[in-house]
This record gives sequence, structure tokens and C-alpha cells, in this order.
Amino acid sequence: MFSKLIKRNAVVFLILFVLFNIGLTQQRSASGQFTLIPYSQLKAQISTGGFQSVTLKGDEIQGTLGKPIQVAGLSTGVVRVKSYVPLSGDDSLLGLLEAQNMVINVVPLSETKSAWSIFFSILPFLLIVSFYFWMLRRAGGLLGGGMDKRVSQFLKPKSEINDTPPSITFDDVAGQENAKHDVSELLDYIRNPQDYQKLGASVPTGVLLMGPPGTGKTLLARALAGEAGVPFCSISASEFIEMYVGVGAARVRALFNQAKAKAPSIIFIDEIDAVGRVRGTGLGGGNDEREQTLNQILSEMDGFSGHQAVIVIAATNRPDVLDPALLRPGRFDRHVMLELPDLPAREAILKVHTRDVPLCEDINLEDVARETPGFSGADLKNLVNEAAMNAARSKAEVVGIDDFKQMRDKVVLGSARKLIMQPEEKHRLAIHEAGHTAAAYYLENADPVYKVSIIPRGRALGATQQLPENERYTLPLPYLQDRLVVMLAGRVAEKEFTNTISSGADDDIKQATSLARAMVTRWGMSDDVGPVDLRESDENPFLGRDIAKSRSHSEESAATVDRAVKAILLAAEQSAYEVIRRHQTRVIELAGALEEHETLDKDAIATLLDEGSAVAAKIKPNAAPALTMLPSKSNVNIEK
Repeated sequence: MFSKLIKRNAVVFLILFVLFNIGLTQQRSASGQFTLIPYSQLKAQISTGGFQSVTLKGDEIQGTLGKPIQVAGLSTGVVRVKSYVPLSGDDSLLGLLEAQNMVINVVPLSETKSAWSIFFSILPFLLIVSFYFWMLRRAGGLLGGGMDKRVSQFLKPKSEINDTPPSITFDDVAGQENAKHDVSELLDYIRNPQDYQKLGASVPTGVLLMGPPGTGKTLLARALAGEAGVPFCSISASEFIEMYVGVGAARVRALFNQAKAKAPSIIFIDEIDAVGRVRGTGLGGGNDEREQTLNQILSEMDGFSGHQAVIVIAATNRPDVLDPALLRPGRFDRHVMLELPDLPAREAILKVHTRDVPLCEDINLEDVARETPGFSGADLKNLVNEAAMNAARSKAEVVGIDDFKQMRDKVVLGSARKLIMQPEEKHRLAIHEAGHTAAAYYLENADPVYKVSIIPRGRALGATQQLPENERYTLPLPYLQDRLVVMLAGRVAEKEFTNTISSGADDDIKQATSLARAMVTRWGMSDDVGPVDLRESDENPFLGRDIAKSRSHSEESAATVDRAVKAILLAAEQSAYEVIRRHQTRVIELAGALEEHETLDKDAIATLLDEGSAVAAKIKPNAAPALTMLPSKSNVNIEK
């Protein structure tokens, strides 16, 4: 703030600075012409006739000597000296001066102060008064009708209605057919509103797009504006909020006024939860400003009439925190869900993003889509870009399937790390991942194994990757039980073949405990607890992240939940022991192949676990020396 004030008034501050320095210099020079000496020494010089002239200025006496004299503290002599008359006065001084027959000058007391000294004595008051009137003038410009250009620009929204419709159409949105169908119903209303008005129909004025991040909410809104060929404005809800009270509401009014003036038009508000959270949760400060902005949005949306044909589209991945007033009929009364794409949708999205990417002739995008379950549209776009960059680094002319596979591992697991691992650690890591892989391979309800690796990537030292054969929308109990067995099989294999356990199962235990607790407290899969919701936190419906820890049940119920969770985990661990011991030879051969090759794909895994391998290292149980607890980061059994 002060830097802007200085920049805008640099000339004024420069002039004041120069005047201050000139006055200060003159004052110093004026006061520096005469050297102060003791009154007794000045009187002695007068008695001896040493002065040529004397000037009386109130109680100050200034004189010019005929020859230099020495003054205590100075190394050189001085000619111009001064002193002060005692407060009681000295009647003999005037007679002494007259007896010496010298020039005596008398300056009236009112003239002893120079104009500069008077000016600088009142300068601080002048500056304070000037600053006060300047602030009043600025405040008058803000509060009155004459807002200056800078203030009016500040109150405008940072994004304005664009008269040119976006070039994106529904052809650029792949994998969200249900959402496109719901949104496309608005097209006919935008193009022919009179057909609806004559029948008394009112099309929703607000559409709320909900879904996980990266599913194409913004893209769908832009495609609707592009298909309709109407002016479009895209703005983030956080752009309404400023530190000054009332700015957010003013920006909302300005944006909606622009949209009404250019109707039919579309307003897209991204991340509306930034201002649309439930009101009354905070006291003062930024919460008041946010609530004022939300109130203005509600008022503007409620004030629409049919002939204006302005559609407001908002997007959020947190619909659970929105104020109910936003979701009632008349505001955002149409809710459109955008899901993570399934296999056909992922293939369609890949085709859109590879339009301008030269692909190898033998590449099959269906295979790439099959290997990317759980990827959002943004993830797939990033995967295509990473694969193209990898091909460019290799100086290749086209993007091949190996580029996609390498970049998929990088996106899912992270970049490979170079670690100098001791043979004992590598042996234990291979045993651990072989346990995960064997359990996933032999259990009937587990997802098929895609790849296993002991190459450190990201935060994990190794990983066993599984890919589901079909899209899952519900999780049956047998599938969850086998999934727990797979998570704990790495720790079981370590204990079975090395007689010790390590910290490598840290993340496995964390994931298994979280899953078992969800089975007990959310899904009613424990006979001891029954179909009771005993979760300890509210969660994001899309991300599953805790937002506020709270317990609404008794300590006795909590203890029952803990016992049920422990029972489920111990049963899964026992099943893991049975699988590992039943296929002990195959697990050993798999661990040996992992130590040698570090990464095995699904075909190599099938060969080793079905038929064994004559060239696999013959690792005997307990052959490796006992190991201490490893401080490194845990291995992870990753499922995307």
C-alpha cells in the first residue's frame, strides 16, 4: 500500500525532500558560522579590545575578533565567536562595550528566527493536515458517486463475458455421455426460448456439475457454450473474494449485469465451494465477506426471468459442504454427476488426446485404456503428454506402447530412484513382493496381477500392481477379504522365509486397517457390530479424505469396533499364511527371479507360479541371515 502511495506521489515527495534538505543545510551553515565560547572568555576579550564588532540578538552575543584565539577542544584558532548573557543579566557588559569604542549591532528579538526555522517548525503540521485532506479526497471518491477509474476497475470481475463463443464442442468431450445428455437439453432452450415460454415451462437457470477432480467439468461447460454459440464467461469463485468488505458482492453484480446485457449467455463458476459453503460456520473476518458474496449470488440467481436466458453452471468436487440455499429449486436445481471413465470411456478419451500425436502402427489404445483403471480424463491427457515427451527424448519418430507403459508406471508409482541397496535388504524386499504377488495370483476373488517390481519408485521400495478385469461399482465381501489377504501376504512371507519381520509392511498394515475398519463401521460386514454406522469422521464423497474427526458413539461401541477390526485382520493374516505355505516353492522361485530381473510382467509371473522355472534361484527358507528392522519407507501394494 505504501509503495503504491510513494509511486503515485513521487514528485511531491521529491520536492518536500529537497526543501527539507535545503532548509537543514542553511540552518546548519547559519549556526555553524560562530563558535560557542564561555561567557567569561568572551568578556575578557572585550576588555582587552580583541573584538572589531559585536551583535546583540536577544540573550545571544556574536562577535568578530581581530585575530584568531584558541578555544578548548579545537586544534585551530577561531575569529567568529558567540556566547549567551546570564539569565540575571549583566549591567557592566554594555558599559564595557561602549568603553572599547567598537561597532555594536542590535537585532530585535522578533527577527532572531529565520524564515527557514519558522517554516520547518510548522512543516510537520502542514504535512499531517495535507495527508488528512488527501485521505478525505480519496475516501470521497470511493464513497461518493465519482469513483475514479482505478476503483471501478478494481470492483470489476477479473473475468468478463467473452462475445466469441469457445471453439470446443461436445465432440471434444469424450467419456461422459450421461453428463453430456443432461447438459445438452439446455441447448434447445438457449436457441429457442420462446417455444418453452409459450407453454409456461421454465428451464433450470442453474446447473451444478459434480465429480472428482479431472473428470471434465470445465471442459463440459465450455463445450455447452461452444455448441450453443453464445457468449461465455469462466471464472473461479475465489476471484470474487478480496480483503475489502463488499468487493465480492460488487463483482458478482457486475458479472451478472454483463451476462444479462448479452443474453442468451452462459456463466461458469468453477470451484463454487470456495464461496458456497454452509453459512454460519465462522465469526467475522473473511467468513463475513464470503457469506456476503454467496448472498449476492443467491439474490442474482433468484432474480432471473425467463426472457433473460442466462444459464449459470457451477462445478465442485465437494457438494457435501455447499449451502442448502444453493441447491434448492430456482438456483442450482439440476445436478449433473461426472464419474471416473470406464474402459470404453477411457479409450474414447485417449483417441481424443492422441489426434495430433503420431502413434506406432501396432499400438492398441484399448490395451492402454485397460491398463489405466481409475484414471480421470486429466490423468489420461497427462499420460499421453508424458508418453510423447518420452518418445521425443528418445529421438523417436512415433510414440510406441513402451512409452505408454513406462509413463504409466511413472504416473502411478513415481519416478524410479537410484538406491544402493544391501543384498540382505534386496532379498527381503523380493520375498515381501513375492508374497503379495503369490496371494493375488492364487486367490480366486483377487484382482489379476499386472506387474511386480522391486525397483524403488516414488516413496515405495517396491510394488505389486493389480488390474481389475471388469469395472467395479460395488465391493462384495469375498473380494474385500481376499484383498486384505493380499495386503498382509508380504509381511507373512517375510516372517515365513526370514523368521523376522521389518518396517516394510508399514503401509500394508495402514491400508489393511483402514479397509477393515470401513468394513465394520460403514458397510456392516461384522456380525459382532451389525448394520450400524459407526464411522468416526465425515468424508469427501469423491476423494474419501477425512475433513473433521468426530465420534458420535459410545466408548463401548468403539471397543467393539476395535475387536471386530482386529478379528478381521487376524483372519486375513491366517489365510495369507495358508496361501504362502501351500505354494512355498513357487514363492521362493518368484523371489529369486525378482532378485535377478527386478521387474516381472504378468506373463513371467504366470510362468513362475504355474510351472516354476528351472533357472530360478533356489532360495531355501530361512537361508538368508536374520535382519533387523529396516528404517526405510514401506513397500506398497498399489491398486490404481
